[in-house]
Amino acid sequence: MLTIYGVYRSRASRVYWMAEELGLEFTSVPVLQARRLDNPLAADAPFNTLSPDFTAINPMAMIPAIRDGDLVMHESLAITLYLARKHGGSLAGQSVEEDGLLTMWTMWAATEVEIHTIKLVLTYDNGKEDTEEGRATIAVANRSLKRPLAMLDTHLGATDYLVGNRFTAADLNLAEVLRYAQSERALFDAHPAVDAWIKRCQARPAYIAMQAARTKETA
Repeated sequence: MLTIYGVYRSRASRVYWMAEELGLEFTSVPVLQARRLDNPLAADAPFNTLSPDFTAINPMAMIPAIRDGDLVMHESLAITLYLARKHGGSLAGQSVEEDGLLTMWTMWAATEVEIHTIKLVLTYDNGKEDTEEGRATIAVANRSLKRPLAMLDTHLGATDYLVGNRFTAADLNLAEVLRYAQSERALFDAHPAVDAWIKRCQARPAYIAMQAARTKETA
């Protein structure tokens, strides 16, 4: 049985979405981010990323993590690739070349996109969007995303999905990274192929199921 450690309002959302796509049975163990607690190491603190029982699973004290039989993994984007490959089907690469492309797009999402989109979502989550510092952060992130999104828009202008013209783990990973930037409507209006693609991804029943669970969590 797959065990997912995390909460839906975190990068664990990617793993929950993948589990839904694959129709996997799983146990969800809620692990709160320590930053949300006044004293995460208090004796009565809820299970969180600094709890000794969790750092034994992921010494980096970050969610998500999984246990799948004897295998323990962290790093959300790697977990989704692993689950897709293990369980096969259309979400995984169908050849070594496709495996390479799924890895390429996933690494690109992490190195070229998320470094900017995470700044956006944290600015809004922390209620700083109307401060001088927040507006500056948002402006820089928007400028920094223009080149990656222009490249992505060109690619998606010729295909509905990133690899093999079908929805794969690469689309799931990148769509979750780009979700952090959906507050920036002008970015998506300027890149219509990207906008149409992320709407296709987010119209999938598994995504909708994941988001329904996410909205039930305490913010």
